[in-house]
Amino acid sequence: MVTIEEVWARIVEHEGEEFHTKTVLPFTYETRGDVLFPSRTDYQLSKSDFEKALECVPFAGPGVVNRLVQGPSYVWAVLHDPRIRLQDY
Repeated sequence: MVTIEEVWARIVEHEGEEFHTKTVLPFTYETRGDVLFPSRTDYQLSKSDFEKALECVPFAGPGVVNRLVQGPSYVWAVLHDPRIRLQDY
């Protein structure tokens, strides 16, 4: 299984690129330390949110982790993007 450190490094690497939610809404994000800031919201998503969701991948949609993480739509979109998941899950 891939580690959160490996996934977080990929997330940081693709900062500023366009991603899409499950409903195909485009967004970009910025990272600062262990925090991700999506362009479409004021949410601050922590690395620990991604770590919690990583234990569930792959999952059908944001609703699966709705009670686990802040900003499940963005967490789902980032973790399920081919640039982030590669062939790991």
